[in-house]
Amino acid sequence: MKKIAIYTEYITLGQFLKFSGKIRNGGEAKSFLFNNLVKVNGENEDRRGRKLYAGDQISLLNEEFIIASDVSTR
Repeated sequence: MKKIAIYTEYITLGQFLKFSGKIRNGGEAKSFLFNNLVKVNGENEDRRGRKLYAGDQISLLNEEFIIASDVSTR
């Protein structure tokens, strides 16, 4: 499982996809979510605006990610 550190309260699923390298820009998020199964905390998710908080788990393309809060920079 890969950790994705965030420095804010949350990030959106679209931002996560861009940050993790699955898409190149935000405009690709809708198409990616339409064509690929993405699960957030075990539930199917297709909203690019879904807010992801520390502790959320994301599964996509046979990969697992967890959102972690990086409070060291606050």
